[in-house]
Formats: sequence, C-alpha cells, structure tokens
Amino acid sequence: MNKPVISLTTDFGTADYDAGVLTGVIWSIAPQANIAVLTHDVTPFNILEGAVILSRCTPFFPEGSIHIAVVDPGVGTERRGLAARLGKQIFVGPDNGLCTLMVEQAHKENLPVEFYALENTEYWLPYVTSVFHGRDIFAPVAAHLAAGIPLNKVGSPVVDPVLLELPVPIQTASGWRGTILHVDHFGNLTTNLTAGHLSGKVNYVVTIQGTAITGLTTTYGSAKPGELLTLLDDSDCLEIAVSQGSAEKRLQARVGTEFELVFQE
Repeated sequence: MNKPVISLTTDFGTADYDAGVLTGVIWSIAPQANIAVLTHDVTPFNILEGAVILSRCTPFFPEGSIHIAVVDPGVGTERRGLAARLGKQIFVGPDNGLCTLMVEQAHKENLPVEFYALENTEYWLPYVTSVFHGRDIFAPVAAHLAAGIPLNKVGSPVVDPVLLELPVPIQTASGWRGTILHVDHFGNLTTNLTAGHLSGKVNYVVTIQGTAITGLTTTYGSAKPGELLTLLDDSDCLEIAVSQGSAEKRLQARVGTEFELVFQE
C-alpha cells in the first residue's frame, strides 16, 4: 500500500473542533496518509456502538489500515491506551473494549492478535492533557505507525486487554431472546440475531417494547410507508425498521433494548 490509510471513529460530533483537529495532528506527522472518517457520531460514551461500527467497516479496508477509535469515557484515568494488530488491520485507541469485535473476527480467521500499551511518549504530542488523548496520544501514535515505525515500538506487550461482554442471543423453547446492538441514522435497529439464528425460517413474531412485528421481509420498500418490518441487513443481521420512518422513535428503543422472537408453525 503506497499511501497508508487511517480511519477515524469517535463520539466527538462535528459541531466542535475536536474531530477536525485529529486530521491536523495526523498530517503534521504523516502528510502522506489518507484519512477516512467512519463516523464522529457514535452515541456519546457508547463503547458497544463504537465496537459494532468498527466491526462492520474495518473488513472493507486495505490490509494494514490503521483505525483510530475514540469513545473514551475513562479518558484521564488509569485506563491504558493501546495499539493492536488484529488480523490484517491496526487498532489505536483506549483499552476499554472498542476493538472487541475486531478481536473476535481475527480469532475466527486464525489471524494474528497482538496488543501493545501506548507507553513510549516519543510518539505522543509534546504536551498531553488529561482530557483529550484522541488528539494528544492516539492520533500521533497512529500517524507515526503510518509513517513506518514498528508496532512494538509504541510500548510493552499487553496480554490482558479489556474486552466487552457482548449480549449473546438466548435460545428459548420457541425462538430467541435478542438485544439491540446499534441504531443507525434512519432509526433502524440492528440486533444480535443473524441469518444463522433464523435457520431459513421467515414466519415468526418479534415483540419489542410491547409491539409485535410479523415475519421477515426482503427490502424496506416491500412494506407500506410507516409499517414496521424486520429484514436481514447488509451484514446478515436481523434488523427492525419502519418503512420510510424510524423504528427507534416509534418503539422508543435504543442500544441494549431486548426483544423476543417466536417462530410460528
């Protein structure tokens, strides 16, 4: 890869300068880097949501891409900063579980997984605040990696990274109990059930927040505007949606909301 790729995933939003300054820090150290914004609109402090976004995006990036992720409610505390090789990708960010799904995918594919603590201050900005490690530590470390320093130069190996305890679907006598993992811009609700959990079945009832939704549809457009539906999304996860509307608002659901799926005869 001639020009290194660095992606950005944060909960900074875009109304302030916090997101934009990361680009300046990176280019001041690695002006040759290509920078891709995955999102700056992770729900504030929602580490699980950030982890889901990373897991959906990073497989589509070139080998060796560097992914800065900053959803960091523990900034300034004793939590570590990490750089990690996770399969064919590099992660840089806080040690709070943001990379959990990337780790799981690398293990599934029998690819390398190695973590290093961000200890070598040579690769940080000269002055480090206690409130903005995205700018002062993570962005400069990622930029130095893009400029060619070996991963193991950032600090000592870590064998006990923090990993999230992800909500696992629970099988019931008649179906599954699941959890909402992500809410997108349209208010569509991504669940932790996949096509594999459905086993090819399309006749079921999903009950969420006291509302029942019947059966699997194939596209948003196959339902009437305003109608609730379920379908398999672009990652083969079960999604709860409203045709031309917001399931989040209709159902008052959020990341962590649970639901029941019952198969019908």
